[in-house]
Amino acid sequence: LGVEADLIPHRTFPGNRPSSVILAEQLTPSTLGQLVALYEHVVAVQGMLWGVNSFDQWGVELGKELASSIVPALVAGTPIDGLDPSTVEAIAWLRDRR
Repeated sequence: LGVEADLIPHRTFPGNRPSSVILAEQLTPSTLGQLVALYEHVVAVQGMLWGVNSFDQWGVELGKELASSIVPALVAGTPIDGLDPSTVEAIAWLRDRR
């Protein structure tokens, strides 16, 4: 992988943790704006409360990598092994509405 050993804890996600999924029937400029505003607010407030810079965290980069790994399933319908059941169901929900 080329990852130094001391970085491995910051670049792995053990899974089996609760998460939230927000699904919408249609992505409109209004819906997208509402989602962005909601998450920006939540992230900024949590960061202030916890005393961390929410916009400069290891998890952001890991999230981008994890999200990019499911793009083939979203775009081309390519099956991906090893996805958790909630991700499989969210992808199926999106596919059914295309």
